[in-house]
Amino acid sequence: MNDVIQLTAADLAARLTAGEVSSAEATQAHLDRIAAVDGTLNAFLATDAEISLAAARDIDARRASGESLGELAGVPLAIKDVLVTTDMPATSGSKILEGYRSPFDATAVARARAAGLIPIGKTNMDEFAMGSSTENSAYGPTLNPWKLDRVPGGSGGGSAVAVSAFEAPLALGSDTGGSIRQPAALTGTVGMKPTYGGVSRYGAIALASSLDQIGPCARTVLDTALLHDAISGHDRHDSTSLDFAWPSMAGAARSGADPATLAGLRVGVVKQLMIDGVQSGVQARFEQALDLLTAQGAEIVEIDAPHFEYAVAAYYLILPAEASSNLAKYDSVRFGLRVTPQGGATVEGVMSETRAAGFGAEVKRRIILGTYALSAGYYDAYYGSAQQVRTLIQRDFAAAFDQVDVIASPTAPTTAWALGAHSGDPMRDYLNDATTIPANLAGIPGISLPIGTASEDGLPVGLQLMAPAFEDARLYRAGSAIEQLVADRDDAPFWTQAPELDAAFLATAQTGKATN
Repeated sequence: MNDVIQLTAADLAARLTAGEVSSAEATQAHLDRIAAVDGTLNAFLATDAEISLAAARDIDARRASGESLGELAGVPLAIKDVLVTTDMPATSGSKILEGYRSPFDATAVARARAAGLIPIGKTNMDEFAMGSSTENSAYGPTLNPWKLDRVPGGSGGGSAVAVSAFEAPLALGSDTGGSIRQPAALTGTVGMKPTYGGVSRYGAIALASSLDQIGPCARTVLDTALLHDAISGHDRHDSTSLDFAWPSMAGAARSGADPATLAGLRVGVVKQLMIDGVQSGVQARFEQALDLLTAQGAEIVEIDAPHFEYAVAAYYLILPAEASSNLAKYDSVRFGLRVTPQGGATVEGVMSETRAAGFGAEVKRRIILGTYALSAGYYDAYYGSAQQVRTLIQRDFAAAFDQVDVIASPTAPTTAWALGAHSGDPMRDYLNDATTIPANLAGIPGISLPIGTASEDGLPVGLQLMAPAFEDARLYRAGSAIEQLVADRDDAPFWTQAPELDAAFLATAQTGKATN
């Protein structure tokens, strides 16, 4: 494996600044890695080497001229296909948008470009971000590099796998109910859901507008924080964007690198998040993490949040209702796929045929559920009631943060499950988001970082930390300290434990995909 692709983003940035490697060399190394392994992993839906290398050479020329550049200038970046881009397709994992190119960049993408990051491709995802496994993509599932017969989580499995498999040092994702954090947990990476409104949603293909949040993922807490700094801030194009003076997230991560900073930290454990069915290896690693915190002087506090048990039910009424409204625009008239029945048809007929052909099963399921929840006679009973539960969950969080600084839980109740294991039973996928959904309902920040592997299967386990709104930096500070404790325990950073994807292993997996 090329040494360049094994660097953290921070280390690669330092070498770029020192002139030890060029951005063109780093970009080519990552493109070569994608060419070598992505035929099996299917993390990327689109790449364009010519465009990426041209951007990298431009950064090299600007650096050579003495121009002052951002810390991440020249570092490659993968982008979840939910974010529109001018130079690559934006499909949101759906056939209904196959080949679509946007006339503008999403704000997060535009800010990443302005910071000098080099987009190298669009990553695979569950169609319109509807799913917890990246098996619902119209372009095939993404495989988990830790074990190729397992899912990487969803909906942002492509971004998480790109980072985990050394195809990119950094990636952008979106998190509606855990779609950055849960894939991070299942692939041994770090994923952050910022405070709602902290990163602009402008140019993100909407799923559920009151829940969606753009955020960063990487192999380390510091790398994630550096990308967060590059994309955050107020955006006049987004009416929900917060006009707030955010502190440096990278500064917080660097200040927290000493585990001694955990002394006195009050860590809440919500008993309602310790749900039935937590895998024994996940539970064991979570308890070990709490022990590590306690040994550093942190205080563990049990929290009662009685309305959290209704979070999944409320979420799966609010999300489909908003999705059914947001997806109404895919009507065959303005853009995207158009299917015309034989012999011609009315506008309504074309629309019906197009949506039937263009949307996958999970999207259709949620549109139907959402339309029903918003229909006359049912709005108050379903959608209205779910919003009331949402308010109660927000109050539970407020009461909890009167007692603690952060809340900790397993990011996901299990490690990565086998491809196809949840087929025909969407409730199993829905319940896998039980620990991540509350943060989206409340609009608060949450981070997932790896804390080891489960003893029964050797697959990554993630720790989730949540903090009050606007306290994103608190999560980076605590997360960086915990990351260092795990590295000290294991005598190596967790990301260095990722298995090597040798040619024989990849060929075997590719043969299996072809057979299926």
